[in-house]
Amino acid sequence: MNIRNIKFPVRVLGLLLLACLLFVNGHAQEKPGKKEKKTKEKETLASRLFIEGQKFLMLEEYEKAYFYFDKALQYNPDEGAIYYKLAEMMLKANNQEKALEYGHKALESDPDNKYYHLLIAEIYSKQQKNKEAAEVLQALMDRDDDSPQYILELASLYLSSQEFDKALDALDQAEEHYGVVEPLTAQKQRIYLRKNDLESAIREGKKLIEAHPGNSQYVLALVEILFNNNRLDDALDLVHSSLEAYPNQPELQMAAYTLYKQKGDIEQSRKYIVEAFENPDLNPDMKARGFAEVLQEMRTSARDSLLDRLSGSMARLHPNDPDVLAALGDHELSDNNKGKALEYYLKSIDLQPKNEPVLQSSITLSFELQKPYGEIETLTSLALDEFPKKTEFWFFDGTSKLGQKKYEEAKNSLEKALELNGGKNKHLEMMIYGQLGDTYHYLDKKEDAYEAYEKVLAYNPNNEHILNNYAYFLSLEKKDLEKAKRMSERLVRKYPENATYLDTHAWVLFQMENFNDAREYMEKALAYQTTPSGVMYEHYGDILYKLGEKDEALKYWNKAKDLEDTSEFLTLKIKNKRYYE
Repeated sequence: MNIRNIKFPVRVLGLLLLACLLFVNGHAQEKPGKKEKKTKEKETLASRLFIEGQKFLMLEEYEKAYFYFDKALQYNPDEGAIYYKLAEMMLKANNQEKALEYGHKALESDPDNKYYHLLIAEIYSKQQKNKEAAEVLQALMDRDDDSPQYILELASLYLSSQEFDKALDALDQAEEHYGVVEPLTAQKQRIYLRKNDLESAIREGKKLIEAHPGNSQYVLALVEILFNNNRLDDALDLVHSSLEAYPNQPELQMAAYTLYKQKGDIEQSRKYIVEAFENPDLNPDMKARGFAEVLQEMRTSARDSLLDRLSGSMARLHPNDPDVLAALGDHELSDNNKGKALEYYLKSIDLQPKNEPVLQSSITLSFELQKPYGEIETLTSLALDEFPKKTEFWFFDGTSKLGQKKYEEAKNSLEKALELNGGKNKHLEMMIYGQLGDTYHYLDKKEDAYEAYEKVLAYNPNNEHILNNYAYFLSLEKKDLEKAKRMSERLVRKYPENATYLDTHAWVLFQMENFNDAREYMEKALAYQTTPSGVMYEHYGDILYKLGEKDEALKYWNKAKDLEDTSEFLTLKIKNKRYYE
């Protein structure tokens, strides 16, 4: 038989040597009589061939190993150890039929060898013949009382073959050996529930509780079964009895909170959640989840009062827990205290940065609160370190870099966001294109910028940010001014008191040499802008100059000179008292 291409794992050296010794000791040490001399010579030769096969097996030279084992059979065709070894090799080669054939021959030679039985059971299991495998193990256990290690495997086989009663018998045997332990009880409960035998499942749960008094985990497991089967009163009785015996079990107080809430007894439910939160032994994560559940309730004065009490307890007992801090941030945000919410979120991130929702909330709040772009970039960099495949974080990172005029870096981050999004979130894609349009413009890639803007407007013709920037950038180039005017007119018609949109429209009109209308809109922009920018003062000066009011123009140019966002020509305008472009 050719097994040249078969690959097997290396056998444990100790086991191989033991097998060799068992084989040799069973034959080489016997002193044959004269009549048995020829037979013993064959057996001795078979032993030597067997040992050679084992040697090559350890060296992973499987073809040679098979050759020696097969040769050994020719001299001793009744030796079970050789068949056993060949069966193992065939099983590992995934030749299950041949493995079973060799296994049965090994068993025929020595029906009392339990390792031969176990190998046949393993082969049946590999063949998905769970019933046959179970029968082999059951027979082995019936014959050998001291074999509890096979009980759990036997139970698993019975479960796989849907023989639930036999599986339960096997698990009962295991329980007699190991005692009442959670894995066995849980498996029995699952079987009983599958058989629609709720009372037996409950009985098993009570048995586990009695075997481990004071362990809330087992009480909660049975409470869950009762809850899922609409036995709320029984679940509450179980919780109360356990709390009477062992009062310091905040997890059970939380269970009582849930059960009373399900029954509609809100007053009692709130009593238990308050008691649970006052206990420092309750896991902060469980408190945070319970708090979030209350936060989702309809807003009432009673609910708000409860949240205040719970948040005070959490802040006092767990001031440095990231989940608690995040929950407190959610509470502040729900009350529209955005600055306070951001403080809690940032503290939570310092302790546990691997929290995607908290990172996202922190970044969006930072943008909303107009925090410095450098501070926001610190957050986006952290977010990308933790979640490098998150599209939104690349978008936020690009936006924060754009705000700092890091245009090349902004482009890289925004293009990465576009790549990761892959068209899945159309709204986000358009937001990315909007920021990319601005970035391309500042990198002097104007056609790319306009192409990006057109994509956004095709998706949403009323995107105000794009309409404004597109119109303004066209006006700077004195390109498609009629198109720029249509876009800026839409904005000032809709938002007649928005200084930014008024300034853009005024500059479009200026480039079209409609200086009187440009003056009208720029004066409105200055009136509505609390703190006008340098470019607004400069623009107004330019308009006045074109209208012949040169002294007034110089006055506004001077107002602009110490402010940001002015043109490169402002110094020349002031020095020479004339307009440059």
